[in-house]
Amino acid sequence: MTTTTSEAARHFAAKLRFETDPSDVRAAQEAGERFVLIDSRGEAAWRQGRIAGAVHLPTAEIAERALATIPLDVPVVTYCWGPGCNGSTRAALAFSLLGYEVREMIGGFEYWAREGLPVEDDHGEVARAADPLTAPADGASCAC
Repeated sequence: MTTTTSEAARHFAAKLRFETDPSDVRAAQEAGERFVLIDSRGEAAWRQGRIAGAVHLPTAEIAERALATIPLDVPVVTYCWGPGCNGSTRAALAFSLLGYEVREMIGGFEYWAREGLPVEDDHGEVARAADPLTAPADGASCAC
């Protein structure tokens, strides 16, 4: 297997252009960047817990509801359960086919919650400590 440096550079540049992660999404929220965070999971998953401030738009409803719900000029970030689920990929594809600028949040809801970032359910905020296997225990940036 041979890969040239330029092929690898194009590959990784494309990944960074179309993917993001929970800590970068949180930093963008805190910086006031303009985007909509989409939870593409079903109703039961949404009620169980979600990222604070996310918009619930299940993947199966994106084609029908997105344009009436989210202006086309607003960037979108999609998420689903976690790394073992490709629901956020399907959601990102659906948004891109409609013409949205879209990125997929790798790690999904699982890694957002495991990093101790703001989570809520139908009763309000859910407090979670950061998992030291996914985020620095002292709350500092991982500096990656």
